[in-house]
Amino acid sequence: MHRIIPIVAIVLCLWGCQKTKEPYQGGPIAVSEKLFVDSIWTGHPVGFALLTKPPHQFVAYYDKHQQMIVAQRQLGDDHWQYQPLPETIGWDSHNAIRMELDEQGYLHLSGNMHVDTLNYYRTTQPYDISTFEQVRQMVGEDEDRVTYPEFFHNSQGQLVFTYRDGSSGKGNQIYNVYDADSKTWKRLLDTQLVDGQGEMNAYLHGPTLGPDGYYHLIWVWRDTPDAATNHDLSYAKSKDLITWYQSDGSPQSLPITFQNAEVIDPVPAKGGIINGNIRIGFDQQHHPVVTYHKYDADGNTQIYNARLEQDGWQSYQATHWDFRWDFGGNGSITAEVGVSPVRVNAVGQLTQKFYSARLGKSQYVLNDTSLAQQEELALFPVFPATLDSLQTNFPDMRTHFLYDEESTMKDSWYVLRWETLTRNRDQPRTGALPGPVPLVLYQITKN
Repeated sequence: MHRIIPIVAIVLCLWGCQKTKEPYQGGPIAVSEKLFVDSIWTGHPVGFALLTKPPHQFVAYYDKHQQMIVAQRQLGDDHWQYQPLPETIGWDSHNAIRMELDEQGYLHLSGNMHVDTLNYYRTTQPYDISTFEQVRQMVGEDEDRVTYPEFFHNSQGQLVFTYRDGSSGKGNQIYNVYDADSKTWKRLLDTQLVDGQGEMNAYLHGPTLGPDGYYHLIWVWRDTPDAATNHDLSYAKSKDLITWYQSDGSPQSLPITFQNAEVIDPVPAKGGIINGNIRIGFDQQHHPVVTYHKYDADGNTQIYNARLEQDGWQSYQATHWDFRWDFGGNGSITAEVGVSPVRVNAVGQLTQKFYSARLGKSQYVLNDTSLAQQEELALFPVFPATLDSLQTNFPDMRTHFLYDEESTMKDSWYVLRWETLTRNRDQPRTGALPGPVPLVLYQITKN
């Protein structure tokens, strides 16, 4: 695939993962299974897919020849079945793979797109990767400038597919819903959910189903491919992903535009907010809390938590850092700051994790009222720390982890691990490159 328009995206999980949920919040853990999957390309990072539905498990990735591969096994079996797909990745870190099962067990996969024609594959038999076939169209409209594919299930169990139509600074968000009986897609909405009107685009996080029964959606607007032009943290909610509301319950007209959107914090362009670094969590009373970062009055980068309270959104500064992450430009970049949503832990405390390249990782209990840091807590990773040590002796390598947040078990979960070079703003590298490295699946067990 050819990269058409350069944009910035951050694919970030504070603890080296691609997911935002965590299957485990503390206590000793150990590796109970280690299984080699394949040898993979190391030239740049890109998102893989891990899907577990007992007794089936699936992995989608780019191999050492940069070809898209889907691997399948039965849980407990150390033998993988492999199915190559006719997709080869270039140098673009946006071209992640996304994969999901519908309610009848058919696999759906999309990926290797950055402002490109829709790449979509579906199996003709349940749970059988050897029957993947390319489907040239879903709905047939607005499918030639696709980026950021995502699958998820709505509250009725139907498969939903969403993507951005357009480019950075000029794009709309599209939602399709799948009818498993007729094996056809249709638009979930009669119009775009979020419309940049040719002047900007929205970078969304969610929709996230909250404990209040609403789907919560947050986003920042972007004016140009320059990452510094993100601005105006915004919000909407819905029970069914069709009828949308603002935080006070008033109707939200569609499509959502910059003019009619509810703004949580009017952070200006070049104000220190960036796409990919916004998260939503919930406090003990199920109030949504939106986490993001921006520059403070002194020009330093700080993390903030905005909570929906009786008088509307109230934003609280969560960090007191003395440095500035001054980002900008085109292409994928490596994040120097990471944000994590607030969570209620097992004993009812509101907690949050923080990350910066200068200070590392930390976790705190937050004051229930002021959301200020109150007590530092120990960090409990979802994989043993030894797995984070590089095994490749080559400059600028990084470890990557991906766990299956939707299919985790109470006492064990699965983690994919691999290594690549760092991001290079989606540009080809010159000179020597590291050779292939192992893609390894670990089962982590509560000890």
